[in-house]
Order: sequence, then C-alpha cells, then structure tokens
Amino acid sequence: MDKGKNIKIGGIMQSADLGMVGVMSTPDRPGVASSIMDSLGQHGVNVEFIVQCIDLNNLSNIVFCVKEAAVDHALALLEEVRKEVGAQRVIVTRDVAIVSIFGPDFRQRPGIAGAMFKSLADQGINIMSISTSISTVSCVIESDRLAKAVQAIRDTFELP
Repeated sequence: MDKGKNIKIGGIMQSADLGMVGVMSTPDRPGVASSIMDSLGQHGVNVEFIVQCIDLNNLSNIVFCVKEAAVDHALALLEEVRKEVGAQRVIVTRDVAIVSIFGPDFRQRPGIAGAMFKSLADQGINIMSISTSISTVSCVIESDRLAKAVQAIRDTFELP
C-alpha cells in the first residue's frame, strides 16, 4: 500500500480553463505585487492562484492563474504595469488547470506535499507551479492531465 494512503485529507479541488501568466524579472521592491493585482482587480480580472519568488539575480517573478477567457484582457492590462514596475517580460502558458488537496492542519502533518507531488510524478504529470497555505497544497498542471491527476490523488490519499 502507498505510504500516502494512510494520510487523511479533506478533499480535492480542481479548476480548469485557466491560463498562467508570469510577470518576470522585476526589481524586488515594495508595491510590485500591489501594482499588478490592483490593476487586474480594478478591471474585473479574478486571480485564482498566486506565487512569487526571488531569483538568483534578486529579481522578483510573480506567477498567477486567471480564467482562459480573461487571459488576453489581463495581458493588455499588464503591458502598462510591466513598464511601471520594470518587469523584463510578461509570459503566458495557456490551457492549464489547478489541482489542490485540502485538510486541517497541513502545516503540522509532514509528508502531505511530498505524497501529492509523488502521485503526480508517478503518472508523468509535470507540476508547473506550486502554492501552499496552512490547509491546502495546489499545483498548476496541463489541462489535459487534470482527470489523471485527480485519480492519482484519489489513489494516494484517504478521502472522506
């Protein structure tokens, strides 16, 4: 039996028909994330997933997902923001989905993220981006792999 099968989770969430947008290589300073997200929010673009990291050159990369139908609108809005924040590029990956697991107290329960990532890797599913919280682990993957990802997670964890 898979080691993860002994790990109880609260459930699985999924979101399809998304595009992943990255505002890349921005000088790391206060207000960058605010400028990006305020512009999108003020123009009705909902963001479902956000990660931010600093690269080896001390530049910020902010990656997020929006509904596929909103990608072109988001890209148009971000062209002005890109100049304002000094980002080198805005990139997009279309046809992505988010698969998430949730449950209580993930921060106090070792092995959950690793078991999820292994379940996806064992099925040849590439994780394009990861975001976590106290109670969720979310992965951006290719849309056409979503059903296989959900099944892999079902096979790995104990669900209610």
